[in-house]
Amino acid sequence: MDYSGPERRKYSRITGRFIVSYRMIDERDASIDVTQSKNISLVGMLLTTNRSFKPGSRLALEIRLPFDPHPIMMVAKVVESREITRDLIYDTRLEFIAVDDKHRKVIMETVNYYIKRG
Repeated sequence: MDYSGPERRKYSRITGRFIVSYRMIDERDASIDVTQSKNISLVGMLLTTNRSFKPGSRLALEIRLPFDPHPIMMVAKVVESREITRDLIYDTRLEFIAVDDKHRKVIMETVNYYIKRG
């Protein structure tokens, strides 16, 4: 069910399918998985993942956005991981916890572009 109440987010969020690779930081020999974002803002994103993550888990991310030819690397913290299809697909909400100023600007440019494009 979609939320229909008032918008409470401080930062605008846009729907966007961007290629993201991710891996657990605190897991030995963690494999890298590739997926797509569902939405993104200046402070976080929603990903489709193939497993559940505990809140607070830290992920290393690499995302490709249209305003930078190079992938953006950052660290994010899991806010929630919700099962969509039993033992197969999860919606995982992330909060960015380590992203440099240059890449924060690229994320902001991407979000603003898609907002203006409507």
